[in-house]
Amino acid sequence: MPLFDAHFHIIDPKYPLFENNGYLPSHFTLENYRETTQNLDIVGGAIVSGSFQKFDQEYLIDSLQELGQNYFGVANIPVEMTKEELDYLNKSNIVAVRFNLKRGGSERIEHMVNLSNRLYEEYNWHTELYVDSKDLPELAPVLGQIPKFSIDHLGLSKNGIPSLYHWAEKGVKIKVTGFGRIDFDPIPVMRKIHSIDPTALMFGTDLPSTRAKIPFSVRDIQLIKENFTAAEQENIFYKNAMDWYLK
Repeated sequence: MPLFDAHFHIIDPKYPLFENNGYLPSHFTLENYRETTQNLDIVGGAIVSGSFQKFDQEYLIDSLQELGQNYFGVANIPVEMTKEELDYLNKSNIVAVRFNLKRGGSERIEHMVNLSNRLYEEYNWHTELYVDSKDLPELAPVLGQIPKFSIDHLGLSKNGIPSLYHWAEKGVKIKVTGFGRIDFDPIPVMRKIHSIDPTALMFGTDLPSTRAKIPFSVRDIQLIKENFTAAEQENIFYKNAMDWYLK
């Protein structure tokens, strides 16, 4: 089964890193990523900017140039970035803006609606949210104004699962990533989301699993294979994310 890795990080010491909430990650270069995934049939993916990278884009552009076709960037974008700078990022295969509502390091939430809509209207970019799903109800008035977004790591929290289903019903994409971050059994939740919208779930390794209690392993992939049909796996592992990032 080919895999589109819809969520991973590259942490290259050649580029700036910033301590976030007392945490500074270990290096995880493209070479490390390739070595770690060498036994997986990865055919593309999305490099996601972490809180520890703030608004540095050069590492992302460099990584995308190295990886080539079928790899896309998800960047932390400051609201004051010029159109010329955004044009450059767009030409570099960056296709989304990330808001880290859990740890910071991205633009402030009060700019989320305007920035998300601007990037969607000018470049057809979507928005990606690192958010605890238990916080989704109070964010609903804001999220309702964003045209196109996804939620990381199955929303993280058991208490927020009903809100996750609510947004899946509205066409929001949910990343099947970071099993070592969540506090619930992922399979029943995934099955419910899949029943709501077969195009919602998108697999990602979450490598190098920064700050996760349990890092990614091939057991995560095997767990999905044991609980979904071949056709369902095709959507989760490859098709949904390719359709999402190529638009």
